[in-house]
Amino acid sequence: MYEPIRTKSVHTTAGTADFPHRSREEELDIQLAGHLTALLAVTDELRGPEPSADLDAAAERLTEQITRLRGGRPPVRVTVTATEHAPRDSTLHLRAHALAGRALVVAASRADTAVAILAAERMDAHTAAAGTRTLTSR
Repeated sequence: MYEPIRTKSVHTTAGTADFPHRSREEELDIQLAGHLTALLAVTDELRGPEPSADLDAAAERLTEQITRLRGGRPPVRVTVTATEHAPRDSTLHLRAHALAGRALVVAASRADTAVAILAAERMDAHTAAAGTRTLTSR
């Protein structure tokens, strides 16, 4: 009743060796490095107007982890200067808290203890800096 299919399906993955495939671990590395890079950018933005030892240490640790995840390639960093239209610190801390939370989820999925600890510490630091009312009222 039905005629057999004579051509290969376009959905078949067999025979597509020329298409680059990444493992789940590689995809998680890329995703985690992206979250950490975004967190580093916000950390640098917070460091711009008022440098602090805590933010300097956090930026250095983030840079180390990003470099490790990217196979030895350090992230590109920009020096941030204070501008009159810069967002308030509490907004930046809220953004950093959210990014650290995303990094924590990916690090837990990837079973990367070092990054999970770093992300949890950054979440705590940004919660304390912004005040719990700002972070929980969302």
